[in-house]
Amino acid sequence: METHNKNPTNLDLYFRLGIKNPCEEPQILSIIANILEKNIQKNEKMLKKSRKKEKVTIFHGTKAPTLNIREYMSRVFKYSKCSASCLVVAYIYMDLFIQQTSCYVTSLDVHRIFVTCLLLGVKFLEDECFNNSYFAKIGGVSCAEMNKLELKLLSTLNYRLHVTLETFDQYCVHLEEEGATCPCPSSRLRWSVQPCGLTRSWLKKDRPRHDTKCDAYPCTCI
Repeated sequence: METHNKNPTNLDLYFRLGIKNPCEEPQILSIIANILEKNIQKNEKMLKKSRKKEKVTIFHGTKAPTLNIREYMSRVFKYSKCSASCLVVAYIYMDLFIQQTSCYVTSLDVHRIFVTCLLLGVKFLEDECFNNSYFAKIGGVSCAEMNKLELKLLSTLNYRLHVTLETFDQYCVHLEEEGATCPCPSSRLRWSVQPCGLTRSWLKKDRPRHDTKCDAYPCTCI
């Protein structure tokens, strides 16, 4: 299988989203955060108006965290030292998880869903990555809970973590369009795919490394 994506159009897309060029906080992070924020606002408004009982999962907390999802994503991305490509894969996993469970993204579950999806995305894409204990520390949960969240996500996705390069590119195009138009997305994340493989070369770590020291985010916060 070819390991390099030589399509100049796709390379331009990666650069625009901050996937290919090193940067402290890539554009793709802001786009995904914006989509999640809009989904949270719409879902919580809908649930409150309809008085529909939200489906509670292992990812739900008892109250909204002190950090909003944008601040939380920035923190986890900074200290995980992962490539921006992992953010796209994490978004794909989030989409698949939500499609499988029919749950709604709200301020009570989005943090745990994101950090767990990013953890799996990093393990899938990166040659080296921090362990669950470290992700638990930067994510604000205990190591035991991080392990449980990972197992739940894996079982929900039927342990199918592979994503084709074609699917990856489709999501990149979709995310760029969302970032450009900023429409209010559907109540659940859009796109449902069956992942099955992803080439790697340009997915390596290509961003500046941060200091590995970080303050633990209190478990009680999420």
